[in-house]
Amino acid sequence: MGIVKISDQMHENLRVAGSALSRSINAQAEHWMRVGMLIEMYPELNHREISQLLIRAELAGGLDIAGAVSGLAGKLPTAAPAAVGKH
Repeated sequence: MGIVKISDQMHENLRVAGSALSRSINAQAEHWMRVGMLIEMYPELNHREISQLLIRAELAGGLDIAGAVSGLAGKLPTAAPAAVGKH
């Protein structure tokens, strides 16, 4: 665990989004980091597919970069070409 320095504006964004979604500031920050990490790793996936990947990762014991790259790569959500688009 460590400390991450963020701007006051980002902290406020986290507070507002976390409150709206019943998450702590730290939980909201971690959620956004996980989603962002997966979007960078799998730019072809949309938000729904990223959410499905996060749920599968949680059921498999949690998400880490090694698992996302190797173990989960074969378990990516499949969608019809029309369903996969830019986010």
